[in-house]
Amino acid sequence: MKIFVLNKTIKSDRMEIMLWLILLCGLASHVNAKTLLPQAHLKPKVIDDSNEDTSTSSTTTTTRHHPHLTTNAITSLPNLGNYLFCEEEQYFYEFIMDNNQTQMLWVTWNLTKVGENAVLPNMCSAETGFPLKRRCLLSPLLQHAVWEAQDKNMAMIQCHLSMFCLPEEFQHHYIQGEGLEHHRNTWKRTKINQKATLQEVCLKPNGLPLSRRCLYDKKTHRAQWEPLTAEYANYKCLRTTEQQIISNELNSLLSNVTNLNRTSDPKARLQSSHNLIKLLQSPSKRRLPADIHLTNEILKTLVAETPDIELSSDVLQITHNLMASDPTVLRMSAELNATNSLLETFESYMDSIGDKFVSESQCHNVQAMAYAVTHNTSNHTTTAADNTLSATPPAVEVLNSHLRNGIYAHISGNISVFFVNPQCANISGIAIYPSKLSASHFTELNYDSFNNFHYRFIFLNETVDELLNDSDLELASYVPLSLWQHLMAHFSLLQRSPPVIVFKVYAHDGLFVESNILRLRKPFSKILSISIPGYEDVLPENLPFLLRQHVSMTALESNPNSGCGYWNYSTWTSGGVQTTSESPGANHNPLVLCHTSHLTQFSYLIGGSFKQNDLTDEILITSVHMEALDVISLVGCTLSLMGLMGIWITACLFKSWRAQASNKILLNMCVALTLQMVLFLFVNTDDVSESLVDERDYTKCVFLGALLQYSLLVLFTWMLLIAFLQFQRYVTVIGIQRPKHYIAKSAVLAWGLPLIPTLLVALIDPKSYVPSTFELVTDTGICYPSGNGLHFGVILPVSLVVTANLAIFVYVFFSISRSLSMATQRSEKKLVIKQIRLSILLFFLLGLSWIFGIFAFMKMGLVFSYLFCLTATMQGFVLFVYFVILDETSRKCWQQVLCPNRALKSQKKARELQSMTTASTSNGLELSQVDRPHTSKVAVT
Repeated sequence: MKIFVLNKTIKSDRMEIMLWLILLCGLASHVNAKTLLPQAHLKPKVIDDSNEDTSTSSTTTTTRHHPHLTTNAITSLPNLGNYLFCEEEQYFYEFIMDNNQTQMLWVTWNLTKVGENAVLPNMCSAETGFPLKRRCLLSPLLQHAVWEAQDKNMAMIQCHLSMFCLPEEFQHHYIQGEGLEHHRNTWKRTKINQKATLQEVCLKPNGLPLSRRCLYDKKTHRAQWEPLTAEYANYKCLRTTEQQIISNELNSLLSNVTNLNRTSDPKARLQSSHNLIKLLQSPSKRRLPADIHLTNEILKTLVAETPDIELSSDVLQITHNLMASDPTVLRMSAELNATNSLLETFESYMDSIGDKFVSESQCHNVQAMAYAVTHNTSNHTTTAADNTLSATPPAVEVLNSHLRNGIYAHISGNISVFFVNPQCANISGIAIYPSKLSASHFTELNYDSFNNFHYRFIFLNETVDELLNDSDLELASYVPLSLWQHLMAHFSLLQRSPPVIVFKVYAHDGLFVESNILRLRKPFSKILSISIPGYEDVLPENLPFLLRQHVSMTALESNPNSGCGYWNYSTWTSGGVQTTSESPGANHNPLVLCHTSHLTQFSYLIGGSFKQNDLTDEILITSVHMEALDVISLVGCTLSLMGLMGIWITACLFKSWRAQASNKILLNMCVALTLQMVLFLFVNTDDVSESLVDERDYTKCVFLGALLQYSLLVLFTWMLLIAFLQFQRYVTVIGIQRPKHYIAKSAVLAWGLPLIPTLLVALIDPKSYVPSTFELVTDTGICYPSGNGLHFGVILPVSLVVTANLAIFVYVFFSISRSLSMATQRSEKKLVIKQIRLSILLFFLLGLSWIFGIFAFMKMGLVFSYLFCLTATMQGFVLFVYFVILDETSRKCWQQVLCPNRALKSQKKARELQSMTTASTSNGLELSQVDRPHTSKVAVT
């Protein structure tokens, strides 16, 4: 192949034509106002379909020859027929330069072999943004090589502008315990129409990495990142979690494999694959959807170079491990197309190494070849770096010693791969049987101990009728002799070696994940993948495969979604697959005979409506300590509710108890606390808030948030009033007079004053009550003030009340301590000790535990978060202990209800003691009035 330049010397037989073309194009440039510049002929490269990531560093065209036929060899081939190569074609294409100016390029589609793609290097279609390519096809009718249809008037651009979004800086926050850490990250270079992740792991609560799509703009002819929405502003994600994860280690391994180009070194490549297996087999680590994506990226990088057969066992084991993942994790990873990409990577790799295991030249030496591969792999597995792997039973078994020549097998718990070369042993298929056979009439049955099934190989000359009469068969497929002869003729026509057949048996559909929530089909049996590497056209005749049906034939005929189907890397479908309803075994373990004209993964499908859970908002991971704090809060709130129920039951049963002035204040406070607990735990929850936001019912959200804010402020107002009353009772001497109706006045103040900040926030900034998207996703968002509404409507008044209560508490405690130092009599010391115990309870009564909450809000340390959750949530329970269990009046009331006989005896004894005290007091009344000095004692409630 040669590259021609317009202003260079051209072959004499084309010189005149080329000069006329240059002249015509020069005239056209004046008419169309487009610049026609003399440019070199662009010669396409011949590459495979999968190699679309071409070099984009320069527009200079380089020559890449076919690996088997050089240019000289092509020109010197005797009697080269048109059936083998697509002939050279030349066109003018419009080319858009960096400055959006247009010029014309003369492009030559060079001689290309049938079945291969010719791709223009560094040149992409301005319509799609992908490299311009054409496939050379073989017309079965004409026995002639023809080019794929091509639009000759399309515009082209440079691929480095259109194919990839370049790395871009992104700022976000990492959640560290209860705090935030600002971080600068980078979006990875990504191909258009794909999602990119960040250079460093940034996990969402559902275990998926934060991602961003690379788009192509047809107007600007550039690849560009999708715009960052408000959701990405100050985004908060996780790097360390409560659960033990391997995401960070996998990301480091991916960077190591990619940046250090370890794929070029076979030993380093093998070491990397073993490190990946070691990470995936960590028993204590939780596997996330992000891990499926990262593992697939590592696997694609490892097998991107020339296929290495020494990696075959590792690739199978890695895929096996991922298939064993939680179905929820696999389902969620489909958002990044991780399962489909992994499936395609695995299939392509296994197809690429088949001829190296069972090529025709190795038909009589397969065992030696297999021993070499197995021996090398085993030696590497038992190195010191992989003691963990060697200590466990092997996850992959290589079968070669007892199989026929031309067959090579890799067996694992979830996947079994069989490489078959029909030229070696006239075997072209495989039949799968259950573990328990009713009639084992075949002598050459093999047993798969990993998957617990039997299998045998099918010969070229077997018939479909023989397989249909096999009542034990579960699934089978083979290439019949007539089809094999057509394939041999096709490969011979293309001057290629005879093909091999690769069968892959999937134990379940773990990797076959649909993106739709509602699916119409799902596989019931095992999944059989059939591929003939190197053959991509429609089969010259249908290939049969048999599957055991699990529904009646009537149901099969009535439901068109039941029967044989295949996976199209998006969903299960039956297009192009014919399901035959006639079966000799229809009355007992029937088999369904199907035919297909293409090759892919097949299974027996059951039709219906199968709804999958929408797991996009599923919470799989939490930040470090968040789970422990949630448990502590849940236990504390439960105890508080139980304590409040005890107080309300006591108030309802005993009128004398609730008639006391101190208990009336307590009940008002319990109303506010109960309202707060009910709202927080049952009404204003994250699920309710998310529902209101989704339905855009913001009025109800504002109402619930304002009601929760109001109940909290009422509670703190009562705490302030109680602190003031306790100050008067504990510090002021006996004789102080309470104002008239002070309880009613206190109630008006406590229930009315909190309305002011609540209404101000609701009227001025109602949007502050609506939770953010991140809070809803993390299940931490409820309808409650945020921003300035939180600072001025909640934090400020609460801080003022807590500060005042703290001052009163210190003053009371100081007064009690001074009384303790002045006490001389034993009875007085007991009284002061009781007051010290009550002062500790006052810590909870006055809401001083919220001091820890304020410190936690100010990010002053994780310990304050634990102290706050341990103390603030217990307030209702402490009130129950203080006013019911330790109160003598309430104990007597409950004693009368629970133990009436014992209560009567206690009352009788108390009356006798009181009568004796009264008599003694009357006898010494005159003395006491004259001689006893006046004393002042501290009153106790």
